[in-house]
Amino acid sequence: MNNQDLAKEILKLIGGKENVSTATHCATRLRVNLKNDKKADLTALDKLPDVIRAQFSSGQLQVVLGGKVAAVYKEFQEMLPENGGDSEEPTEKKKLSFGLLIETIAGIFSPTLPILIGCGMVQSVNAILTSFQLVSPDSDIVKLLQMTGDLIFYFLPFFLAVSAAKKFKTNEYMAIALAAAYMYPTIQNGALQAAETGIRALDFFGLPLLFVNYKSTVFPIIIAVWIMSYISRWIEKAIPDMLKILLVPLLTLLIMVPLQLGALGPIGSYLGIYIAQGVNWLYNTGGFVGAFLLGAMRPVLVMFGMHYAITPIMVQEVAETGKTVIIPALLAGNLAQAGAAFAVAFKLKNKVEKTGAFTAATTAFLGITEPAMYGYNLKYKKPFYAALLSAGVAAAYMSIFKAYSNAVALPGILAVSTYTATSFIHIIIGVVIAVVGAFVLTMILGIGNQEEVVATETATTVDTNNDVVATEVQEIYVPIPGSRIDLSEVPDEMFSQKLLGDGFAVRPTEGKVYAPFDGTVEMIFDTYHAIGLKSTTGTELLIHIGIDTVNLKGEGFTPKVKAGDPIKTGDLLMEFDINKIIDSGYTIETPVIVTNGMAFTVKD
Repeated sequence: MNNQDLAKEILKLIGGKENVSTATHCATRLRVNLKNDKKADLTALDKLPDVIRAQFSSGQLQVVLGGKVAAVYKEFQEMLPENGGDSEEPTEKKKLSFGLLIETIAGIFSPTLPILIGCGMVQSVNAILTSFQLVSPDSDIVKLLQMTGDLIFYFLPFFLAVSAAKKFKTNEYMAIALAAAYMYPTIQNGALQAAETGIRALDFFGLPLLFVNYKSTVFPIIIAVWIMSYISRWIEKAIPDMLKILLVPLLTLLIMVPLQLGALGPIGSYLGIYIAQGVNWLYNTGGFVGAFLLGAMRPVLVMFGMHYAITPIMVQEVAETGKTVIIPALLAGNLAQAGAAFAVAFKLKNKVEKTGAFTAATTAFLGITEPAMYGYNLKYKKPFYAALLSAGVAAAYMSIFKAYSNAVALPGILAVSTYTATSFIHIIIGVVIAVVGAFVLTMILGIGNQEEVVATETATTVDTNNDVVATEVQEIYVPIPGSRIDLSEVPDEMFSQKLLGDGFAVRPTEGKVYAPFDGTVEMIFDTYHAIGLKSTTGTELLIHIGIDTVNLKGEGFTPKVKAGDPIKTGDLLMEFDINKIIDSGYTIETPVIVTNGMAFTVKD
């Protein structure tokens, strides 16, 4: 299934574009706020190819897609109205809660992740160059990299203004104007020179507008944009239509700029300072216990999508203290998942799953853990627990030796150069504890009994009474009359390179699809060109009739069953017109794919 088809299926299963309030994505997840959560079919979403997991967290639908999320989001976004899915239809009221706070923070920070990660990784490159003395610390190269790596942190209010405006559904350019007011030289220079001049505020009709350094701050701009979203709407309702274009922006700025500089900004700034100080106090007093809990619970936070609530705290830490003591624990959590997944790969017998586990483990090693965690570690449970324990121990160890990072980079192995402790060797030891500890523990604990499916492919044998000849061994029968061919002969890389799983293909001689085993119809695409089945022993099978036949939009296909129907071996599932497919310019080679990596053997 290509990205466009996947986006279309996701949109269909969440209630269509009319049910979408806002949509965004992070490094691995499509994040959608729905008007009616009950319209989303999580079970069907979970079964879509390339969907690692679908879940609701903090009132937001999260579809975990791994590395292809950006491409799918692009297709998804194009299917929504120009306003991003918003409409005049009423949405479900959401009560104020901690979950709503987490959802709001995640929604604001998610769009900034590419530049946040990019700047953090540039800082990592700079640290490597200077640490290994590859370039002089005073060189222009280092200065340029330092400037590039510091872009989002210095001008963070501008970036957050845009995403906050989208989240609170207010004008983005007015939000940027509020950020500009915070960052205006009069305010910034006043804050820097306050100690020398003794002048700490502007006098605005007796209201002191404090000089505060808003560089790298998080909460002042978010609070200001939130308040502006209400004030601007109130002004719009009060002003006649003919005067709106003149008076709405004028009054909004005249109200908001003094309000934010006099009250909202200082409150938000001090809030950020106290949070940063509180985190450092927790680590200094709780010590390795707090670090152990955060390291061990990092994957759990990821599961519920709450890990983005930590991002603004880390950014605020760096802004206030020049370092963050939180991120070493997050590094331990990610690397431990990688170590456990590597062990799973060694333990697995099925070649397809083994390759997938190695790929997922490598991705986790670089900082993206969802494929490894959902696809393998959680599946076998023991590796997940091994990773939690190892991550906790590694985080606790690093905290004992005062580990921290001076950059908010993706917590993966490439960012290790930004970490510091009483000696860098303790960072290396912490990494080893996380990766090797999880690997060894998983190898010792094992992954339980692997569910093996011993399957046999034979031509479907149907007598005149439509009864299938029974066998003593469970068999996956070739579901379509014709000649069996290797997947490598299918003219589509998604199938020929076994990206969706192992299997075989059929060159049909008759336009009928029969049930290849006893089980259930899990899914039939609305274009009828593909059927998803599940056997009584758990084998999940995709039968994709022809290549690119989705473009026929159901023409020439006649389903005989529907999703949820029980099936017996030899039941007629679908009829299709071979000539219609060929005449329309499409190939009839039909891949039959085991999508959940279950082991199988082929006997001719």
